[in-house]
Amino acid sequence: MNNKKKITYYEHPKVHADLKIRWQYDSLGQSEFFRVLCTAYLNKDQRILDILSEYKKENKIQNQTKRNKTQKLYEEGREVESKFSLKEDEIESIFDLLEKEHPDL
Repeated sequence: MNNKKKITYYEHPKVHADLKIRWQYDSLGQSEFFRVLCTAYLNKDQRILDILSEYKKENKIQNQTKRNKTQKLYEEGREVESKFSLKEDEIESIFDLLEKEHPDL
């Protein structure tokens, strides 16, 4: 546990109770639920990005130009990833090969 950080925030008691009920219904714990969402967010899961984009639009967090630019950058990143087959496991394989070929690096 020493290498982990705790993330907390405050919520209304009704929302907290509703979340606990839903987590129980879905057989999820609080930590697991938030880890799933955080992982999806960090992996730029399009479903999460769409939800956040809508939230930003409704709450006027960014202007339309900035939201469009962000969306375009995400799309370009996915195209480059697809074009060069740059998935996480493939990148790791490349580094493994380089390490075997050049252990002094």
